Amino acid sequence: MAFGLSTRFFLVVLSLARAVTVWGAWYGCSDSFSGYQFLEGFTLEAIADPTRGRVNYVDADTAARLNLTYATEDRFIARADSTTVLDSDGPGRNSVRMQSKKQYGNGVMVFNINHIPEGCGTWPAVWSYSEPWPTKGEIDVVEGVNNQAYSQGTLHTLPICNMSEIRWQKGSTINTNCDYSVNFNAGCGVAYSSQRSFGPEFNANGGGWFAVERTDDFIKIWFWARDDILVPPEVRFGLDFVVTDTWGKPEAFFPNTMCDIEKLFGDHNIIINLTFCGDWAGNAYLGSGCPARLTNSTPIATCEDYVNNNPAAFKDAYFDFSWIKVYA
Repeated sequence: MAFGLSTRFFLVVLSLARAVTVWGAWYGCSDSFSGYQFLEGFTLEAIADPTRGRVNYVDADTAARLNLTYATEDRFIARADSTTVLDSDGPGRNSVRMQSKKQYGNGVMVFNINHIPEGCGTWPAVWSYSEPWPTKGEIDVVEGVNNQAYSQGTLHTLPICNMSEIRWQKGSTINTNCDYSVNFNAGCGVAYSSQRSFGPEFNANGGGWFAVERTDDFIKIWFWARDDILVPPEVRFGLDFVVTDTWGKPEAFFPNTMCDIEKLFGDHNIIINLTFCGDWAGNAYLGSGCPARLTNSTPIATCEDYVNNNPAAFKDAYFDFSWIKVYA
């Protein structure tokens, strides 16, 4: 959205006025990625998928050659192959997994996303962690599978980390035990309240903003749809500072009441990835309403069958970012 110098000045003054009324909730921008900066600030990881997906993560040169990554001055696209029928005995579908070169600790991250990969068999995620996993924890900010109607926010940790069922959040608690070694590493997830936070509805609405705030006392995750009138101005316009205490109730709230956040979470890399099937999307495929047959009426036994034989189904399996900003 275009806005003039006077409008920007007004927003800065407004945000400063809000900041001085709330001590301790002001963060300044320490890093920013937009357009070509994604290619400079992230590494494409050509690794085996740890979630056992039907995917072949490619390196930066291969992604550029196959047009799986594309940047302009103010947009960045990362997508999967949508043209190749796969041999069931060969590699998975070409896609990308990106890791930020820098690590970040306590602070705020805001993700301005226009489009999230959609489609049966897809499993896109925006999250953070660092090796060796899970010794420094994991924070999933955007995640879902098979065109589900909402995104989820989840923590994965070493023992012992638990959450109360009822907390100060908009979203609905899915699990309360964050320990990676129980419940098949489901983590302590929260389903966001808005059905425009993931999948086709998110994309049809022009996307939105996700934000995560991390301190030693809590982790909070917010979501605002593109047309939400309550989007904080510093978020909407990507200002150089944010005032989180004025943002209201988050979608997901993870307090340190029964979880030593300071001990269980270290500095993290930002991860953006798109896999297919695997531990979650694959196991949930047949119960998700996704096709049980191909267009030629051939029965589909598994998620992998669909991904192998239906490349055109993944033309909308792409990320479109305006920017990511990190505040400390």
